[in-house]
Amino acid sequence: MSQMLQEDASVVLVRSFFVRKRNALLVRAHFSPLFMDYYLHLMQHGLHHEKEADAKFKDVLSSLTLHLCSRPQDEVVAWTINVRNPLMNLFATGGSRPGRVTGRIFTEDVRDSGKPLFISTVNRGQEVGRQSMVNFEGMDILEAVEHFYAQSEGRITRIFRLEDEEMVMISAEPDCDEEWLIGLELEDLLTLAEKEHLTPLETRPYMFECGCSVERLYPLLSRLSADDLDHIFSDGMATITCPRCAAIFKAPKEHFEEWQVAHKKEQGEDK
Repeated sequence: MSQMLQEDASVVLVRSFFVRKRNALLVRAHFSPLFMDYYLHLMQHGLHHEKEADAKFKDVLSSLTLHLCSRPQDEVVAWTINVRNPLMNLFATGGSRPGRVTGRIFTEDVRDSGKPLFISTVNRGQEVGRQSMVNFEGMDILEAVEHFYAQSEGRITRIFRLEDEEMVMISAEPDCDEEWLIGLELEDLLTLAEKEHLTPLETRPYMFECGCSVERLYPLLSRLSADDLDHIFSDGMATITCPRCAAIFKAPKEHFEEWQVAHKKEQGEDK
């Protein structure tokens, strides 16, 4: 890992360890830099969330990041967690090459599935993506993630909130001391390094970044009918919202038409 990357104030360094004799994987990180970039993103695009929704989303974002660090580096994962009261979808996605995570909260046109629902989509290289769906009830976000691991991954996982926006995830590996893992309390995490033998495995950097731009969102507009495009560009300027991070872009009609011409030329050259 480059020295420049380590010194980047926006980067969260996620560290993984093997808990010897317990046969468990421990992943931990301080998420203050990532949350700061998330709030700067909200300010930049004039977005605001209620306190409860914001707290839930931060739990999803940090849990996904810990999960990514525990998985093969070529996996790209997306989680959608449908919660009720109030009804919303919490969406987060990311990968480790490069280490980027992003997401948003959906509060409009959200389908009520009757029970809270956890949906995970995983893509890896050229393999066909796989999806898992698990219902949960009466749980906070971290408990929902633990429940998802138990139901979909088939292994016990514990996630803890510590001070200074630090999060710790411990997952069972083959021949894990499951009784020990189930019995862990928050206080145990404070002295875990003293009582257990933690073998460092790796450190991965992650940051809050979508990578979207108005040009990357033009393909979404190109799928619309001519009538819909006329409506969207009625005053010569379209407003486009990124489906991944809710970033808002203003697109002049002339710019979009130039992109259409260039895109058609590229497609013609490929044929």
